[in-house]
Order: sequence, then C-alpha cells, then structure tokens
Amino acid sequence: MQIDLNCDMGEAFGDYKLGNDEGIIKYISSANIACGWHAGDPMVMDKTVRLAVENGVAIGAHPGYPDLMGFGRRDMGCTAREITNYLIYQIGALQAFCRAWGTRLTHVKPHGSLYNKAAADEATARAIAEAIIRVDPRLVYVALAGSGGGFMKDIASEMGLNVIYEAFPDRAYTSSGALVSRREAGAVLHDPQVVAARALKMARDGLVTASDGTEIAINPQTLCVHGDNPQAMELARTIREILNANGITVKASIS
Repeated sequence: MQIDLNCDMGEAFGDYKLGNDEGIIKYISSANIACGWHAGDPMVMDKTVRLAVENGVAIGAHPGYPDLMGFGRRDMGCTAREITNYLIYQIGALQAFCRAWGTRLTHVKPHGSLYNKAAADEATARAIAEAIIRVDPRLVYVALAGSGGGFMKDIASEMGLNVIYEAFPDRAYTSSGALVSRREAGAVLHDPQVVAARALKMARDGLVTASDGTEIAINPQTLCVHGDNPQAMELARTIREILNANGITVKASIS
C-alpha cells in the first residue's frame, strides 16, 4: 500500500513567517504552494519551490481568493469568470517558478474558502476546473474525498481532468463528510498521536470518524497536513512513522 502525504506550504509573506516549511518538507511527498493571493509572495514562492526540488517533493499550486487579510478563509462573492481568471493568474505564476527551477507543476489544490465552496457549489467547481484545463489539462485536480466533495469530483471527471481525492487527518469532519467549520471548537486537531491514528485509518481503511462518532467512507489517495498548524512538523513526522510502521509507503501519487 502507498499514499501521498501533502502539506500546504509557502504561506509566509514579506517579513511575516508562517509555518516551518524547512522542517516539514522532510516528511512529506507533495507540497501545495501558496501563490501570493491568500499568502505567499514571489520571494516565498521561489524559496519554497527550491526547497521542494531539493527534497524530491512534488509541487502543486495552492490558489485562493484575493484575501491576504483573511488568509483566504472568507467567501469573497466572486463570479465564476473571476474565479477562473484569478486561478489562471496564480497557477501560471507558480508554474513559472517551477520552470525556473527546472521542474514541473503536477497539481492544483484550491485553498480555504474557495476549496470549501467548490465542494458544494457547481459553478465554483466548474470555474476551477476550467482554469486548470486552460493552463494545462495534464494538471491533477485535488478534491475533497468522500461525499463532501461531490461537485469537485463530478465536474472535474466530466471535464476530463485527472482527480486525486484528499482527506485531512488534522481536521474534524461532519457526518455529511464536510469539514467542520474553523469557527467551531475542535475543528483543528493538534495531538500528533490522535492525528496519526486518524491518518492510518484513512489510508488503510478508507474511513474517518466524524465528530458525532459516525464512520464515513472517504477512500483518499492523499492526506494533508496544514502547514499553519503549530504542530505541523510533529504531525507530519508522526503520521509518516505510523504509516511506515504499518507497511504503508509515503509516495507522491501526483508526480
């Protein structure tokens, strides 16, 4: 068995540092790099792409709403055309840095509020898929695993994109398969042993236990650790250790 372990990275901005990318990169197989609109800037993008290349980690674009103040976690009320063009702009920027470092972009994973809206809104999911196709139809669309990501999966497949299904061991789930809102207590998990046990269950059994105790089938191909979680490096290290101890290889499935 094998599974991809990814992390949202490159989320510093100017003099403001967020996350421990240098520490986390040693334990993951794929990086989703912020493209300057919810976080990141050209200097950070350049540094993070270089870090991924040096560590043999697959590189994906992590585009979001134009919302630096809110870290991309607010719904901006954008039109479908705006979303498509905003993503073309961001994906293209990161793609240029990949070319500058002699590597290639492999996937696109929407960020924050844009990701959550795409999971439940057809127009948003279609706008994202259109942007990916117009930049490079070979890029993989990362979508929320399970029934919670319905529109992302259905529309991407309909439009001919390759889709990878993602689960979040460091996030709580509702019984419908959606992520619990960050506004609610317990939405983000921090205990490495708890998160690693959830990751193992997701990878080996294709299941996640929702906040109400319901067992949900999700069957992910990639697991995400959020780089802005203060325990992110320890989470990634512990997840990799428990997966390896149970015969599951951590390897990029979107390379």
